[in-house]
Amino acid sequence: MKTKQEKAIESFRAGLNCAQATVTAYSDDLNFDNELAARISCGFGGGMGRLQDTCGAVTGAFMVLGIYYCSKFTDNKDRKEATYSAIQKFADRFNSIHSTLNCKSLMNCSLNTEEGKKYIKDNNLHEKVCEKCIADAIMIVDELTSE
Repeated sequence: MKTKQEKAIESFRAGLNCAQATVTAYSDDLNFDNELAARISCGFGGGMGRLQDTCGAVTGAFMVLGIYYCSKFTDNKDRKEATYSAIQKFADRFNSIHSTLNCKSLMNCSLNTEEGKKYIKDNNLHEKVCEKCIADAIMIVDELTSE
């Protein structure tokens, strides 16, 4: 059986964006519709719509944490507080590994220029950066949800 990290990276390599790959890796464990999750998270890749703001693996992880805590608590106030707390802890841990949540800073180039696309391809950044961010996001979510 594949780990969530392996499943996510396989999905990313097959064409899902970083947010989709992160979210859909949890569909079996958290019992939610994989196709709907892929559609909801579709616009979050490339730092949210390729704006290169918050990393898609990070926003995908935030969605997973929301699903997890909304399943764990029935009161919306409890759901929000637990989710917000977990997201803050996630951000601290991801920042401690990568020093940023920002896609443009992580990639060190633009996803929207021919020069940037060439730089990404020539330097294998999808594997070196994006897949690492996806794997780390899943590792952190797993840690937080097992505490």
